[in-house]
Amino acid sequence: MLALGLLAPSPVNAIIEIKDIYGVSRISWQGDPCVPTNLAWDGLSCSSGNNIRILSLNLSSSKLTGQISAWFAGLGNLESLDLSNNELTGQLPEFLATLPNLKFINVSGNKLTGSIPKTLREKDNLQLSVADNPGLCQKDSCKKHKFVIPLIASIAVLVLIAILSLMIWRIKKKRLGFFAKSQKMEIVKQKNREFSYFEVLRITNNFTTLIGEGGFGKVYLSTLEDDTQVAVKLLSPSSKQGYKEFQSEAQLLTLIYHRNLVSLVGYCHENDKKALVYEYMDNGDLDQLLSERNPNVLKWNERLQVAVDAAKGLEYLHNGCKTPIIHRDLKPSNILLNKSKLAKIADFGMSRVFSNDRDSHLSTQPAGTPGYIDPEFQRSGNLNKKSDIYSFGMILLQLITGRPPIKRNLENICFILDWVQSKIECGDIDGIVDPRLTREFGVTSAWKIVEISMSCILPTPAQRPDITYVLQELQECLALEMDHATHNVVTSSSLQYGVNCESMTILSAR
Repeated sequence: MLALGLLAPSPVNAIIEIKDIYGVSRISWQGDPCVPTNLAWDGLSCSSGNNIRILSLNLSSSKLTGQISAWFAGLGNLESLDLSNNELTGQLPEFLATLPNLKFINVSGNKLTGSIPKTLREKDNLQLSVADNPGLCQKDSCKKHKFVIPLIASIAVLVLIAILSLMIWRIKKKRLGFFAKSQKMEIVKQKNREFSYFEVLRITNNFTTLIGEGGFGKVYLSTLEDDTQVAVKLLSPSSKQGYKEFQSEAQLLTLIYHRNLVSLVGYCHENDKKALVYEYMDNGDLDQLLSERNPNVLKWNERLQVAVDAAKGLEYLHNGCKTPIIHRDLKPSNILLNKSKLAKIADFGMSRVFSNDRDSHLSTQPAGTPGYIDPEFQRSGNLNKKSDIYSFGMILLQLITGRPPIKRNLENICFILDWVQSKIECGDIDGIVDPRLTREFGVTSAWKIVEISMSCILPTPAQRPDITYVLQELQECLALEMDHATHNVVTSSSLQYGVNCESMTILSAR
């Protein structure tokens, strides 16, 4: 899968920069360019299979202006490039000849000048269309300018290296904005649509439909001009802590792209009016779906799929970004599901960015939600990836049992860890899994995900697994359940337990 790295040039970096430089405003140009295939960017053709590559790019009649950007050199697997019928100026760049698979270039109908590079004219199996460029000389020599520079292959390579070095420098400089503290919210405006406050009022119908609320302010259901539903997070002017979270989320979401992270559609930053516009997730959050008040109980295979989806999003944050990102507030209410029940991680207001895997952060401020916060972080203040792993383990336990980590009842408190541990010692998997599933689950997959969740919440952070390992185990767990459903293997209701386990233990508040 293509993924956006934060410090190294890649085809995705290149296509994002191309989008920004030319101001391409196609509505489909959000998220990952190629994945999923049914949501690939308009004008892009990508390969299939595990090694996904951008094979063709069609920006014909897209109102492109300026010169042909050096970022096209970053699309190393490109086979076809169509830039026809735009307003492109300057010379036809020689670096296009360095793309090894390029077989078709169409730059007709532009305002290009100078001569066609010899390397392009003589490149084998390259179809080059340059018609309707009045200032472009198509002969071997042109008399318009007398400073034709002979370029040999070695110089071309040096130029390409210089271009790539410049790309790396620009990306590093941009990413360092993560660490800059500024009174003004810094949003990369080119990456997302900018909304005026008047537009925010219009798409929310004057803030008619409230769908959520947090420390930053309120979230409203909204509808864009093309009838696309979105969610608008409006910053409350009275929220001091909310502003910091709001700014952090805005900065992060303009730089990270993954199908299992809720994507940013746009933003509003007009005087004291600030809002973020997200894709709308039709099925709400996981906390609501697991609630006892929800009549539509999530099936066992659906719960395993949610676990896999969320793990993919977290793996991208921890290991897919060149600069690791710690979420800090993982909980079911921050895992949202779209219409097809694809799960995505949301709410990056308290996230932190670390320059390498070994970095940690000492914090004296409370972060996270009771029940999901790593006890080691609470004790020492040291924040790292394993803090998120603990929170993820608690989410897995809630998916399995349907119970929150802490359940208060008058003067008593039930802690899910103590309760689950006692059931494990009894070998009572039937007593652990949410009773609303009426024993419709595979025993093997159930024990496996219980084992995974318990490994995530080990007291010592160093003993907890990396998210990549957790994801692999969860994918195997889902495969086991699919095999169970296909072959109708023995269900939990047919198993006999040798130990008579007591009912749920209620512990006093501590």
